[in-house]
Amino acid sequence: MLENSFGHPPVLHAQNLYRSFGATTALNGVSLEISLGESLAIMGPSGSGKSTLLHALAGIELPDAGSLALNLPGQPPLNVQELSDKARTKLRRGSFGFVFQSGLLIPELTAEENVAMALMINGVPRAAAIAQADQALIALGLAGMEQRRMGQLSGGQMQRVAIARAQVTGAMVVFADEPTGALDSATGAEVLETLLDCTVGQGKSLVMVTHDPSVAAQCDRVVKLQDGQLISDSRRGTRVSGGDVR
Repeated sequence: MLENSFGHPPVLHAQNLYRSFGATTALNGVSLEISLGESLAIMGPSGSGKSTLLHALAGIELPDAGSLALNLPGQPPLNVQELSDKARTKLRRGSFGFVFQSGLLIPELTAEENVAMALMINGVPRAAAIAQADQALIALGLAGMEQRRMGQLSGGQMQRVAIARAQVTGAMVVFADEPTGALDSATGAEVLETLLDCTVGQGKSLVMVTHDPSVAAQCDRVVKLQDGQLISDSRRGTRVSGGDVR
């Protein structure tokens, strides 16, 4: 695979992805490359295929046709669509991280337990997982809140917990679905800055669905979907139209 402008093969390379739900075509031949250390915003009207594309890139659901290659540093290339359900689940537990609009945190657990759960699922002993979770929370400005449950945290604080959970396993690619959508503009800006710092700021990739142009503008690159097709691909200072990928 050819190197891209970042000087190495793309961490994710999607080629001609198709996905339909009954008579509805959600993805119609989408091709996309994502570099390590790059932040990418996916935009488009409701029903354009944004979330379907995110789920396909993350291996949550398989496309009906097309291919997805994953190139992680120090690991052999993987064809994600050829992996078993178990292998894709393992991939999502370690190599990929997730931040959603609602956070999808467990309200009965404390902040540190929510974060530690991502490690314990991968076999890390509880004591070590709690220690790593606390370090991640402190790094995100949540010192002293490790023992609080979700009902005792603000929306912005809960999203920071979700970010800590997404990156505590060392995930190289983080997927975010409207991570600031439920927050006021000031809190959303703070959460976005934290998310970017924890991903591209550490040489990792961020793939984010958003409807907010001001959020998308903070990313290195913005792609737009319409009717399941990639209609534009813009980088800071440059623009590629018609779905062509550099």
